[in-house]
Amino acid sequence: MVIIPHWFLPTSGDARTIVARRHADRGEAGDAPRGPDLDYLAQVAHAAEHQGFHGVLTPTGTFCEDAWLTTAALLQETRSLQYLVAFRPGLISPTLAAQQAATFQRLSRGRLMLNIVTGGDAVEMKRFGDWAEHDTRYARTDEFLSVLRASWGAEPIDFTGEHYRVEGATTLAPPDPTPPIYFGGSSDAALPVAAKHADVYLTWGEPPAQVAEKIERVRKLAAEHHREPRFGIRLHVIARNTSAEAWAVAQGMLDALDPAEIEKAQAVLQTSESVGQRRMSALHGGSVESLEISPNLWAGVGLVRGGAGTALVGSHTEIADRIEEYHALGIDEFIMSGYPHLEEAFRVGEGVLPELARRGVLAPRP
Repeated sequence: MVIIPHWFLPTSGDARTIVARRHADRGEAGDAPRGPDLDYLAQVAHAAEHQGFHGVLTPTGTFCEDAWLTTAALLQETRSLQYLVAFRPGLISPTLAAQQAATFQRLSRGRLMLNIVTGGDAVEMKRFGDWAEHDTRYARTDEFLSVLRASWGAEPIDFTGEHYRVEGATTLAPPDPTPPIYFGGSSDAALPVAAKHADVYLTWGEPPAQVAEKIERVRKLAAEHHREPRFGIRLHVIARNTSAEAWAVAQGMLDALDPAEIEKAQAVLQTSESVGQRRMSALHGGSVESLEISPNLWAGVGLVRGGAGTALVGSHTEIADRIEEYHALGIDEFIMSGYPHLEEAFRVGEGVLPELARRGVLAPRP
């Protein structure tokens, strides 16, 4: 397999510093120097497409714009770029989601990917009106994805489960091609659901040894269903011509953080129900010391940001080395981002991706 690069749409705003602090504020909105208006997001999408990224991830939550509406609005701005639309399955009927996805796939001429986000923060989930507990949400997601896929079949289906009951579920016409399902989660409740349904299992940017262990667990569980999912990883990137330049940027981002803000963010993140979030937080332990937790892997982003909390930092060659290291473990898809997302898309696209292409491991441009 070859490496497939993706980028990220900053639908909560963008800046030259770590601005995505809304995760750590449990989804509370905040100000960013670059607001997530359609003109700016179109610039990021254009940059990603121009630089050869295959797709862009659009997040979900109360801290950002709606992923379905934002990506639908951007369809006319791009021609080959795919959209990885994140959404929470407990907030929408699986049959309606199947209809939306099928419509999106036809309107986009096959450029939809689906990122299933079961949700790990109870405070934010209650804002959506979802009071289900952690393990219950994953059991519900299992049923949701069963109905979703079945609704894309040639014939209407009936389904009766603990969380959903549908009769004659179907769509106008099956999507062509069927959108791939991307799925993350590190808990004992999440991994069996991922093994059963995910086309691509996603992990956050943990050190290679931890990623290898998680991949092996998912592979064994998937084999029980006679499935072989692919694997992806979510990472920030600080790529420059030299290692010294890159680490200077990382230090500047760290210097811009108020210690009181770090303390406040960590207090919130430590209460998260998400096992993946706890694994991210444990990488730095709330400390600003020893943030390089593995060669070129920096945990500074996670001091104030929930979710993806690590960044690859280094020269273009060093970043390519680390990407190849993860690729050797079985990671094929890399969902990257950087601050600001517009400029960093060009830095990665002009520096890192050509290096991977020279090594013969980069997937052809769409």
